[in-house]
Amino acid sequence: MSYSVDPSDPDASYLSFWRERHLCTLTTPRPDGSPHVVPVGVTYDPEAGLARVIANKASTKVSNVLAAGPEGARVAVCQVDGRRWATLEGRAYVRTERERIAEAERRYAERYERTPSPNPARVVIEIELERAMGRG
Repeated sequence: MSYSVDPSDPDASYLSFWRERHLCTLTTPRPDGSPHVVPVGVTYDPEAGLARVIANKASTKVSNVLAAGPEGARVAVCQVDGRRWATLEGRAYVRTERERIAEAERRYAERYERTPSPNPARVVIEIELERAMGRG
């Protein structure tokens, strides 16, 4: 059985699952190639082909993405709830533009029903989606 999903055109149940409030994980590659997995909030924007994670610019996840260089880091975000699960994969880039951060904060507030506290060191990890899978 295939669990493949078109990341730019997910079915209604998959998209609905990504709109529910769930803690997620982000997996980034460390410079030695080993996986670094941390809990995060993720927003999924199939129209833009992006997943977004707000982060502090001094965090390890941001350092790992930056260490991958201009071609971006191959990463995955995942969420699970019982037998339902969803993974989004793609290339991650750290964005520092105020408008991109504001959009990520807006989407985070919408999904997680709370406005992130102000953080002048905030950046956004944007994941350009290449693959999606799961059972929503």
